[in-house]
Amino acid sequence: MMDKALFLDRDGIINVDHGYVHKIEDFEFVDGIFDLCQLAAAKGYKIFVITNQAGIARGYYDKPTFEALSQWMVEEFATQGITIAKVYYCPHHPTKGVNEFVMPCTCRKPEPGMIMQAQKEFSISLAQSIFIGDKVSDMQAAANAGIKSRILVDSRYTNESPVEQIEGVIRVNKLNQASQFIK
Repeated sequence: MMDKALFLDRDGIINVDHGYVHKIEDFEFVDGIFDLCQLAAAKGYKIFVITNQAGIARGYYDKPTFEALSQWMVEEFATQGITIAKVYYCPHHPTKGVNEFVMPCTCRKPEPGMIMQAQKEFSISLAQSIFIGDKVSDMQAAANAGIKSRILVDSRYTNESPVEQIEGVIRVNKLNQASQFIK
């Protein structure tokens, strides 16, 4: 029996995107994220975070700093009765940066690598899963992984490239509107 998953982008979906957030004092949860995740958990979804973290490649922060923040975030979800199964992150950037993480990879969204890793590690049915993100690259990664239920929350990024090229994307203005699509 395969599980269904709710895949969440981090910046812009879980926390307000202030740009390269890597400190607890800069981490501000998006209104409605806990309610959304409680609903998904009640409906049997395992919850995963899928996030590009090019700030590591750029040298703005390091992996231990990001991992400590992620651990704190997971604990904050736990205080709300929500289990985050795992946080997957890509520390790479294909061209910009100052360290060994400047390289092309198969994990950076729009590539589906992180989703495929979760699918393999946790026996996830991607056909029954949902991806919620605020960038076209989130929707592309989900599509590339075979996730049919893709929800794009409007953000400053949604007008960067035409989302219409990706079939089946549901657009919502605010995160709390996404809950109606969790079945």
